[in-house]
Amino acid sequence: MGYGGRELAHAFRTVRGNTLTIAGEIPEEHYDFVAADGTRSVRRLLTHIAFLDDFARTVHGSGLSTLEGLDFPALVGRLIAEEQVVRSKPELLALLESRGAEFASWLDGLGDAFLSEPVGMPPGAQPSAKSRFEMLLGVKEHEMHHRGQLMLMLRMLGQVPHLTRQMQERMAAAARA
Repeated sequence: MGYGGRELAHAFRTVRGNTLTIAGEIPEEHYDFVAADGTRSVRRLLTHIAFLDDFARTVHGSGLSTLEGLDFPALVGRLIAEEQVVRSKPELLALLESRGAEFASWLDGLGDAFLSEPVGMPPGAQPSAKSRFEMLLGVKEHEMHHRGQLMLMLRMLGQVPHLTRQMQERMAAAARA
């Protein structure tokens, strides 16, 4: 496999680093900001992101070969319970940092044979199986999805996300050249 655990870990670290930058740029007084009724606040969204790896660690850390019989309600219940814990901005940043580092280190140690193993999905799901690699890549994709929400929330609060500022700086430099 040309893209394995080491590359997956590197990509995850990049994504988590950008998430941490955005989380750091949002003032703590806006951590309870909700973009629309029925959506997560900044605080809850950051907590959700911090615990995204729980499902992956449960499935792949234990070497399950199928999701059939997995107690999804219990896993989701744990995540929802964590989202209800009110944490300060410094606590959330530390949680994102530490859990992200732990997960990336774990990914870094996964071999190609393990990553290529199929995991059966629940009955009726399509596809009926996915590789561990695809499922673990999903953790990064899920975080990027929520980071997009954070970037929009940052815009709604009147700030420009760091990635946008960096792109604008590159474009301005290219225009001057």
